[in-house]
Formats: sequence, structure tokens, C-alpha cells
Amino acid sequence: MDLEKLIPLHFSRKREELDEESRQLFETFIARLDGGEIRAAERRNEQWQVNHWVKQGILLGFRLGEIADFSIDKTFQFRDKHTYPLKNLTTLSNSVRLVPGGSSVRRGAYLGNNVTLMPPMYINTGAYVDDDTMVDSHALVGSCAQIGKRVHLSAGSQIGGVLEPVGALPVIIEDDVLVGGNCGIYEGAIVESRAVIGAGTILTGSTPIYDLASGRILRKAANAPLVVPRNAVVVPGTRPARGAFAMEHHIHIACPVIVKYRDDSTAATTALEELLR
Repeated sequence: MDLEKLIPLHFSRKREELDEESRQLFETFIARLDGGEIRAAERRNEQWQVNHWVKQGILLGFRLGEIADFSIDKTFQFRDKHTYPLKNLTTLSNSVRLVPGGSSVRRGAYLGNNVTLMPPMYINTGAYVDDDTMVDSHALVGSCAQIGKRVHLSAGSQIGGVLEPVGALPVIIEDDVLVGGNCGIYEGAIVESRAVIGAGTILTGSTPIYDLASGRILRKAANAPLVVPRNAVVVPGTRPARGAFAMEHHIHIACPVIVKYRDDSTAATTALEELLR
């Protein structure tokens, strides 16, 4: 079944025009998305690119879905589209650990080998979480976000998701990245491999990063996302606000700051510890 060709055709239909063929197509699509055979974004020709048709397939599922009762009992009541129940973990044979305590992984999210999920956390549909990654307590992996191998998403970290517009790049966290506690990474930002994002850092598409180590300012461009370079160590900082009023009252604006770059032998936690000494 040529999903890349068929999904856009059915996506273009109105809701009342969707039929049994559309439902069968979606079931084939969501099974492959759930199993990691297809992804909302992937690296091609040294660049991350969106698979528009995959996002269309996810949205098609919402259009096909009817509100269903997923309640455990009368006390714990849940209602959602019947096309997006929780992921069936009983079919996995890849040593995923989902520790008890109120976590949820939605159908259509891929979990790699030896992924560890600490409660309570949430992974939305279309997300891709690769091998040996830890998603810690109160962390969110948004829809279509792409998380690499051996990533640590610390407690309270928020990885933004995006379904629409279908051409929008989701947040990308590459291999061996440490995301500290209470960080927020949004609006299609890319964190390249082995970077360290210090606790409390906020990265968005509209926020420039001040690279003290290289003497440059990194920004999102018209056709390029905000990128945290490989091995960068990023911490929360501030910069003076402009204008006489801001100067009079000593107003500063929060901004992310690259304070150093790791070498290949420096562990992520060591890089942060050296900064604090």
C-alpha cells in the first residue's frame, strides 16, 4: 500500500466523504507509525525534513475518530477519539519500562529499545523516542517531536509538539542530549547531538541564543529553524532590555546562553559541574 500517495488523497476529502477504505488506510498507517516504520520527520541529505503526508495521516485519524469512553471506572473517567487510545505496550518486546504512577503514551508514538518512562509523564501521538532514552517525571513529549538515542529528558522538561501546519518542523532532539529539569523547547527548535541544555532554559523559534564561546548570535531564519550546535552547553541567561525606561529600571530579558562546548571525552553532567565551580 503506497501510504505516501494515498494518505494525501483521503486527507483532502471532507469528513462526510471518508469511507471504509479511508478507515482501513488509517489503520495500516497508524500501525506503521506506532511501530516506527514511518516518522513525522527524518534526516535526509544532512538536514531534518518534515514528512507532510505523515502529519496528514495523523490528522486524518482525528477526522475519522468518534468520541469513545475510555474510562477505567466511574471514578476515573476518560473520553477521547476512538482512533487514538493509549499505546498497546503488551505487544512490545523491546524492554520498555513504564513505571506505575499516572503516565500515558498515546497510540501512534514510537518507543525504542530500553526506553524508560518515569511517572507521571506523557508522550503524544506521532512522537518518536529512540533507544535507551529516559523520559523523567512530569516531562512532556509533544506530538511529532523526534527524540534521539540515549537522551535524558529531565523532570519537568517540555518538548513542544506540532501537527498544523503540516509543513512545520517539530522539535528535534538528537542523540546523547541532556535536557535539564524544567526546560522548555518549542517551535521546531533543533538540539544537535551531545548538547547540554541546563535546567530552566527556554528555547523557542523567536528567541536568539547568545554564543559566548564563539562570539555570535544564533537565530531562526526564514527557511531554517533555530539550531543548538553539537556539544553546546546552554544555560539560562539575561540581556539588558532596550530603551530609556528599561535602563532606568535595570530591566533584563531572559535569553539562552552558550557558555562552552563539550569535548568528546566530557560527560554531560561533568560539563555542567565544571561551569558551576
